Amino acid sequence: MSKVQQFYDKGPEYEWNRLERHRMEFAVTMRALADYLPTPPATVLDIGGGPGRYSITLAQQGYRTTLLDLTPNLLSLARVKAEEAGVELAGIIQGNALDLAPLADASFDAVLLMGPLYHLLDEADRLQAIRESVRVLKPGGILAASFISRYASFRDSADGYPMWLVNHRESAERILTTGIHVADEMSGFTDAYFIHPTEVCPLMEAAGLESLDLIGVEALVDQCEEDVNQLTGEAFEAWVDLSYRAGKDPCLHGASSHLLWVGRRAV
Repeated sequence: MSKVQQFYDKGPEYEWNRLERHRMEFAVTMRALADYLPTPPATVLDIGGGPGRYSITLAQQGYRTTLLDLTPNLLSLARVKAEEAGVELAGIIQGNALDLAPLADASFDAVLLMGPLYHLLDEADRLQAIRESVRVLKPGGILAASFISRYASFRDSADGYPMWLVNHRESAERILTTGIHVADEMSGFTDAYFIHPTEVCPLMEAAGLESLDLIGVEALVDQCEEDVNQLTGEAFEAWVDLSYRAGKDPCLHGASSHLLWVGRRAV
């Protein structure tokens, strides 16, 4: 079992609850999907969707969603959560983003690649995962891909572990200059690639996709979201709207921990 698989396999409930703790990430991503996905009952493949937060929510909206993930415990939790939500996913598949061989060419109206690109350290592997996603996407179909930005780990450390920069100078320099994070016994995360915002569109376009949008999903509330997360109704939605609009500004891309790219396969 890979380090990445081991990391996620040991904490499925933690992964499910992550988007409760980071409500803005989920809400802005769903706002973007609402703007760009074809209407239900379009078919959606959620690659690396873990315990199924997005798959289940989209299924509740009438989409025919298939969830694919590397990690058995996350998929087991997805089955439980789907049943609790009263929805049936079109498929739940254990698989690897690098090889979608069980899935036919041009078989989905939309593909979500919101997780695997965090953990592919080599550009060749990132391109392979994107090309596999394109292969199973219908011509003219929508692809949404998420990334962790280059500066996310520095903001996280400054907020809770400021001595990390001093005690792990080599790791910090490697992340700053290459984007590569190699997990060790002190890490709170597994192996990861933290992308520079200017890399995103060229990477996706190298796989033959057309860029439609790039959004810093936490935008103005990254690392200061606790009070916003307590809001409900109109007040919370006002912050979602502001974050979605501001997150499209390239000036804020590096200030957001997660980036969401949306694009289209050529017809």
